[in-house]
Amino acid sequence: MIEFERLPELVDPVLIAAFEGWNDAGEASSGVIAHLESAWKAEPLVELDPDDYYDFQVTRPVVEMGDGLTRSIIWPTTRLLRARPPGVERDVVLLRGIEPNMRWRSFCADIIEVCRELGVELAVMLGALLNDSPHTRPVPILGSATDENLARSTHLELSRYEGPTGIVGVLQQSFGEAGLDAVSLWASVPHYVAQPPNPKATLALLRRLEDLLEIPMPLGELDEEARAWENGVDELASQDSEVAEYVKELEERKDAAELPEASGDAIAAEFERYLRRRDRDTDS
Repeated sequence: MIEFERLPELVDPVLIAAFEGWNDAGEASSGVIAHLESAWKAEPLVELDPDDYYDFQVTRPVVEMGDGLTRSIIWPTTRLLRARPPGVERDVVLLRGIEPNMRWRSFCADIIEVCRELGVELAVMLGALLNDSPHTRPVPILGSATDENLARSTHLELSRYEGPTGIVGVLQQSFGEAGLDAVSLWASVPHYVAQPPNPKATLALLRRLEDLLEIPMPLGELDEEARAWENGVDELASQDSEVAEYVKELEERKDAAELPEASGDAIAAEFERYLRRRDRDTDS
């Protein structure tokens, strides 16, 4: 049971959520929350009791050193924070968590209870999965929604995945059953370079979030970091002929599968993004 104390009144809040673990290839989705938390100087709202949902022998607490000889224990849990993006007349609730080890249905019920208290009516879940996408091409972003009308209105390219799911899928389903709108966005991370971080996938998720929510996303140095990451992978691949040949094969397969209108859609989306940023800069 969560005890609410002096929760603030929020303005038209939207939830953006990501979880470390199975749902977070290359730490791309949790990287979005970490980036926004820092850029928007998010303030803590509430956190779940870790005793209810985590096995500390699987997800261990961490010792941190403070000033002098003071030590503290950081317990694995899920936290919700409040942010107000500059120039935007609505609040954003950031959920930064670790996939729970047990009692997922109770966990989802707690998250939904907090969201109802805060007035959240739309949730965006972020995830990242390993795929056979070449690192040299734009990061594919697939999605799903709690109903077809929401999917159409948000222009989601729907995933047809069937199989084991993580807390992102379960939480999205729980939101739908509770009568709240929820969508998920999944970045495809190349399986041959799965080590975190993956700034290119994080950047792709941020840009898709901006399109979806029409909230300008602070990109900071992610553009430069993404280019440096791709150049680094290029260099590593060039040192192994088998890897280089495999990447070339993936590129050819990807290019052959692309529809002509896909490039047009990407250009249109980038132009709309540019116009929103230009208008925002003019107003400020």
